Amino acid sequence: MDLFLWELARASGLGAYAALCIATISGLAPRTAALAFLAQNRAVRALHDWSPWLIIPLVLTHVVALILDATARIGVLDVFVPFVTSYGRLAIGLGTISFDLLVVVLVTTWLRRRMSLAAWQLFHRLSYLGFFVLFSHAILSGTDLTSPIIAALTWLAAAVVAYYSFERVRRSRPMPSAG
Repeated sequence: MDLFLWELARASGLGAYAALCIATISGLAPRTAALAFLAQNRAVRALHDWSPWLIIPLVLTHVVALILDATARIGVLDVFVPFVTSYGRLAIGLGTISFDLLVVVLVTTWLRRRMSLAAWQLFHRLSYLGFFVLFSHAILSGTDLTSPIIAALTWLAAAVVAYYSFERVRRSRPMPSAG
């Protein structure tokens, strides 16, 4: 059973990372000068808006599988409070922080119409930090990075997010208002 849970945790973790890459890149790239023409593209917008509906069940599956897996030695508290686990403290702690940031970004996105634009943008920009914390979690704890294909895709996605994050900051275009 533990092998099944471990494989489930790995697969759902990889899937969550891929879905977060899609959400981050489809939200970030159209807000840069190079790909501004994509900002009005409905397919890109839908990809960004609906990818959290993939991320949520994948992250929950990842977390529950790790809690149930006796080998992983992760408790419920470790999911919400970073750096309290005795096993893989840094890697698991970074995963916890990325989970906490994901929750903040998703909840404030759902509350967007009840918030000022400035407040929502502040919370939504935490997704940059959340992505790179998750990337660090994957690098430190991701056993699948021994696969050249998975490692290449993981690093490529992080490079694309880093590039467009830099472009976004360098040539800042305001995000559209809530509406």
